[in-house]
Amino acid sequence: MSVDNLYVEKELSWLSFNERVLQEAADKSVPIVERVRFLGIFSNNLDEFFRVRVADVKRRLLIRRAAGKEVSHTQHLLSKIQTKVLKLQEDFDLIYTEVLKGLARHNIFLVNEEQLSEQQGEWLKKYFRDKLLRYIAPTIIERDTDLARILQDDLTYLICEMRSKEQVKYAAIEIPTDDAPRFIELPREKGKKRKNMILLDNIIRHCLDDIFSPFFEYESCSAYSMKMTRDAEYGLSDDIDQSLVEQMSEGLKQRLTAEPVRFVHDREMPESMIELIKFKLGITNFDSIVPGGRYHNFRDFIGFPNIGRAYLEHPKVPAVNSHDFASHITVFEAISAKDILLYYPYHKFRYVTEFLRQAAFDPAVKDIKLSIYRLAKRSRIIKSLIDAAENGKKVTVVVELRARFDEEANIEWAKVLTEAGIKVEFGVPSLKCHSKLCLVTRKEGDELVRYAHIGTGNFHEKTAKIYTDFSLFTRNSEITQEVENVFEFIVHSYKRFHFKHLIVSPTDSRTRIYRAIDREISNAQRNLPARIFLKINNLDDKGIIDKLYEASCAGVKVRMIIRGMCALVPGIPGISSNIEVLSIVDRFLEHPRVAVFHNSGEQDVWISSADWMTRNIDKRVEVGTPIYDDKLKQQIIDIMEIQWSDTTKARIIDKEQSNKYKPRGNRRKIRSQIAIYDYLKEIEQNKANAN
Repeated sequence: MSVDNLYVEKELSWLSFNERVLQEAADKSVPIVERVRFLGIFSNNLDEFFRVRVADVKRRLLIRRAAGKEVSHTQHLLSKIQTKVLKLQEDFDLIYTEVLKGLARHNIFLVNEEQLSEQQGEWLKKYFRDKLLRYIAPTIIERDTDLARILQDDLTYLICEMRSKEQVKYAAIEIPTDDAPRFIELPREKGKKRKNMILLDNIIRHCLDDIFSPFFEYESCSAYSMKMTRDAEYGLSDDIDQSLVEQMSEGLKQRLTAEPVRFVHDREMPESMIELIKFKLGITNFDSIVPGGRYHNFRDFIGFPNIGRAYLEHPKVPAVNSHDFASHITVFEAISAKDILLYYPYHKFRYVTEFLRQAAFDPAVKDIKLSIYRLAKRSRIIKSLIDAAENGKKVTVVVELRARFDEEANIEWAKVLTEAGIKVEFGVPSLKCHSKLCLVTRKEGDELVRYAHIGTGNFHEKTAKIYTDFSLFTRNSEITQEVENVFEFIVHSYKRFHFKHLIVSPTDSRTRIYRAIDREISNAQRNLPARIFLKINNLDDKGIIDKLYEASCAGVKVRMIIRGMCALVPGIPGISSNIEVLSIVDRFLEHPRVAVFHNSGEQDVWISSADWMTRNIDKRVEVGTPIYDDKLKQQIIDIMEIQWSDTTKARIIDKEQSNKYKPRGNRRKIRSQIAIYDYLKEIEQNKANAN
């Protein structure tokens, strides 16, 4: 078998993942409003895919071509990406039409400007004049108009054509989604049950004459939608006199004018208009040109409002209380009693915010350290850190300014924290800090005692309601000392530490992973039970993949639950025949990273912030922790087994990337996210009853 057949191109594997998201939009068992929202998630994912991954492939191609190197493989990859994207776009359009019909069956209609009644049309004209016109400022496209500089990345525009006998004039209108809702509910017509909504785009189409007729003469005016996607990467200056904040600000400006990598347009757009825009934007054959429907920026559909009955969206799943926290007066007493493991969104995230709230005013707390990658817009975490500084605590916050698409927000957070007197660090210049750490130091009697939070997800109140993630709270002195050492390494990267407990990138993650796999290989070779059970978001590191292939050849049974990219090919006879891979896509985004190694029955269990990608292993600061408490270990293993038994939302990852659902056979129907909720709810209830 050729080497190429041992690995799936990560970009194609990622598109396969997004196809699984699209499957949720197509699934008739999913409530209809949620299906609309999955269309939004699919679209948002695809936008980021082009901004990051396709842009990277194009960049590699141009660099290799400039250096006189072979580019056929990269060109072939771009061609395969384009083919797959076009197929997904066709599927998307069909599903969208089907979903609209599904909404209509519940008397919810998404109408366009041609379907308005006279009364609705008049109401919209007034709405437009009162609420929207102030935000409309067309750009007239002249011969010397630099459209590539004017149009912003990933915004939807209407390209308008004003046609008369003498001439044709073009203009671009930005859809002002930052200033107005994308969906407007129309007044209910008397005696009718149907509820009508209209997209902001179609309101503008309906009111084109209100915009242009006072200034231009024309016989007809039509509008076609488009958007472009730019390369999301940027270069940072080598100017040693510039601070990292200044460099990042410059980098964000570069992103605004970066090369386009995708042009999406209404398939009804006239060919002459398409050619004009391609010329103005500098679109080349290396870029993706995608004909689609009349609406773009479907990511706004993530927030599609439910104007119908409650059952048209997922029922609320009330997060459960943690008895371990609730049965103590303070969080510090609770953590002192035992290690505590939370699993969001099934557990309440407020225990994290409460941990910091209490630390902010507890007289015994002397020091707080926290690493920030992404935060909610109105973060209670930030509020507690500022309160702590005002109460005289020593507060240090590591802010990752290069968290993709959160750079601007994190620059602002860094300024807010600095102004509050908090020591802000930006970490190792060459490494993104992706760890999810918090360390609180208290004076207890004559000694300093540390309390640590080590998690798989961000300190983000909003995403904690829709992402599944683990958090470990511990005061284990050896682990908390190592957390302290991680913060020391982030601030002073020249210092080197040996980690006995924590698994830390880039220090020793690769070594520790290889060592754990090698131990299972050795056990298999001695005819001892040997098993590996993994849950990660992405797997693309060829060194680790090769090590897993080696384990499979030795007889190690490997099971993996991978939400996103999987460059490993399962089921290759004689190479990966002992490897099975599932992917679960459901209402919550599966986000934790977990590794379980059989270890002759001792069961090593880790949770981590790191995916098994080269960037996470070698080029970021990532932290994983072993779970030592036997009950918590078993809890994680039980959750993993529930997921593996999923017969509703689990797809099989195979070499064809067919995304087939795991067959149920004669087994009972199991939807793991609901089963896990019931499992944790029962655990917490049993703890409460035991008291």
